[in-house]
Amino acid sequence: MATVNVVFGRLIDWLQAPMRDLPPIVGVIVWSVPVGIFALWVFGKTSNQAKIAQVKDKIAASLFEIRLFNDDLRAIARAQWAILRHVVRYQALALVPMVFILPPLVLLMVHLHQYYGFRGFQPGDAALLRVELGEHGPRRPDIEVDVPDGLRLDTPAIWAGELGEFNWQLAAEAPGDYELGFTTGGTTVTKSVRVTDRVVRLSPERPPRRFVDQLEWPSETPLPVDGAIRRISIDYPEGVMAFAGWSWRWSFAWMVVFFVLTMVVALALKKPMGVEL
Repeated sequence: MATVNVVFGRLIDWLQAPMRDLPPIVGVIVWSVPVGIFALWVFGKTSNQAKIAQVKDKIAASLFEIRLFNDDLRAIARAQWAILRHVVRYQALALVPMVFILPPLVLLMVHLHQYYGFRGFQPGDAALLRVELGEHGPRRPDIEVDVPDGLRLDTPAIWAGELGEFNWQLAAEAPGDYELGFTTGGTTVTKSVRVTDRVVRLSPERPPRRFVDQLEWPSETPLPVDGAIRRISIDYPEGVMAFAGWSWRWSFAWMVVFFVLTMVVALALKKPMGVEL
């Protein structure tokens, strides 16, 4: 998974680079167009278009039957049951293209989430920094933190023994890309921190070497399996979607906008591309 993240991440970084100085909503709109076209094309190539058209015609016929026999309760009930059966059949037909659409879409959205789900720190911002250890004894372990100029720790290390983690309050002082260093158990690992107002790839977490964790947090290579430190995370501020005076601060707000726009693109192009949805 680490290799996939590196290769795919570099491609996304290259495509995303022209939009780093634009408002986040612009990038989300730009990405929704090719993704909507791709999903529509795959749906058309991998689904049974003839059967989908037949099922939709049967649903329309059942709806017409309800209007035509609106004073016959048995006919209405029969038509409603037929609609339910046809809808289930339609969903089954739509599952086949989802097998081909979802894997690349999920991978893309996970990487885009590193850009649009969060925003970089600004000078004066402070956030919680957590270092989770692997195996540890009952005593508090020793840990050293190398903090570069431009960042500072506002609190000493707070050891949460039951959780097996250290906590600090990390503050940003100046714009830049930084590397924090952590040394414990005879090993040293690093964690990236970005203080910027640009739309850039962020890394809220450097994960352990598990598939799900690497899939969720692809921006940095996973931590060594046999290392003393299992996970390092920083609470970046949530991303903001703003347009025409409307603003929504939520790390998943961009996904809602992205899905809506992607559906609009697919619906607008289904006839020109000859795809039955």
